Amino acid sequence: MAPTMTPYLSLAIWVPILAGVAVLVLGRDADAAKARWTALAGALAGFLVTIPLYTHFDATTSAMQFGERREWIPYFDIHYHLGVDGISVLFVLLNSFTTLLVVWAGWECIKVRVAQYMAAFLIMSGLINGAFAALDAILFYVFFEAMLIPMYLIIGIWGGERRVYAAIKFFLYTLLGSLLMLVAFIYLYQKSGSFALQDWFVLPLALDTQVLLFAAFFAAFAVKVPMWPVHTWLPDAHPEAPTGGSVVLAAITLKIGAYGFVRFILPILPDASHALAGFVIALSLIAVVYIGFVALVQTDMKRLIAYSSISHMGFVTLGFFLFSAQGAEGALAQMISHGFVSAAMFLCVGVLYDRMHTHLIADFGGVANTMPKFAAFVMLFSMANAGLPATSGFVGEFLVILAAVKFNFWIAFLAATSLVLGAAYTLWMYKRVIYGDVANANVAALTDLNRREFWLLATLAAAVLIMGVWPRPFIDVMHVSVTDLLAHVAKSKL
Repeated sequence: MAPTMTPYLSLAIWVPILAGVAVLVLGRDADAAKARWTALAGALAGFLVTIPLYTHFDATTSAMQFGERREWIPYFDIHYHLGVDGISVLFVLLNSFTTLLVVWAGWECIKVRVAQYMAAFLIMSGLINGAFAALDAILFYVFFEAMLIPMYLIIGIWGGERRVYAAIKFFLYTLLGSLLMLVAFIYLYQKSGSFALQDWFVLPLALDTQVLLFAAFFAAFAVKVPMWPVHTWLPDAHPEAPTGGSVVLAAITLKIGAYGFVRFILPILPDASHALAGFVIALSLIAVVYIGFVALVQTDMKRLIAYSSISHMGFVTLGFFLFSAQGAEGALAQMISHGFVSAAMFLCVGVLYDRMHTHLIADFGGVANTMPKFAAFVMLFSMANAGLPATSGFVGEFLVILAAVKFNFWIAFLAATSLVLGAAYTLWMYKRVIYGDVANANVAALTDLNRREFWLLATLAAAVLIMGVWPRPFIDVMHVSVTDLLAHVAKSKL
């Protein structure tokens, strides 16, 4: 652990949480403007305190950096223990960046309980940063479970007609899976006498024990990704969630599930990971191929993008279980890119929903005639979603396919169908919504992007293009940590 004098990680966690509390306090007088500006200031501060995590990060070491460790519950040897490596540091920045965009995006469209809405996102942002930075299992579990509460409220209060059903389904799926993870934590504590993750990395475990622990962790993280067949909560949650909820759900919370594979399953259970790699690869390929076909027949833009997320996250779990640097780095790059692209796609749907209060594909047509600037942005993000070279979507998929070719040609062949299917369902949606003659009077009355919407989408467009053209700043940060992880996974604990 490389210690630091400035508690950057605590700031990343508690600045947005305290800002969220401040928004709630100031919002009691129903002053929406005050709540919005306080939330924006809090989100900006939350993002700014994470920038030193990147600028001061030492990419030449795999050690945990910016470490903080304080006693929390001494009787059980539970600590407030934080640290990030090249695998986790980028997700803290991605989360804080996304929170800033979500607060900005909800500036005008949220008119009911504005303070509570903004506060929920700020508090959730701090909790998610805590999950990415936690190096104590119980601390991770607290953050992992606590971040469900704001999202449950966001869907249940500001969602669509079936919001209560979607919120309860989301909560139950993720909660039940994580209870098995808690059982696994308790077992590992009994074996090691510690809740420190790094102590578990070197804890000897028999293969049958590893397989059982693998099943417990898999139940928690596969639901969160989500992997087929425990994915059904996501297509229900997205159409009912408000735009900001969909953005954070796709761009950030799904990444917590994938992060669990590289922080818990692979380093703690290396033998089980190798033994069950075929199982995970098979489920990943089903997500890539089958869910891609499911996306093709969707009639709702949000459901289509939700299924697209499941398909793209299949690339992530596939890359991790190829046990190569290219595969793991491609998977991590795919996670970051998906954060940008999925956020952009849902924000674009939100722009249309704010004007017409529908996201059914059949209600649109010819939008390019009335919203040309908007149509140009949607085209860029659609190309990124389809994995076009020079966009961020290409980087991770190319690396994973390259690693898959070295692993097994047929696995690579099936994975590569994502490029075809992704282009098919994304461009099919784009054609029906954006191109053609103006479909109805509602579309004819649409107005193009205002200044706030333009710069919001332009920010994400810049991120998509920068990562697509120059991915090195992202890959270099994670490379040494990924190499160290793979060396650790290659060592048997038997």
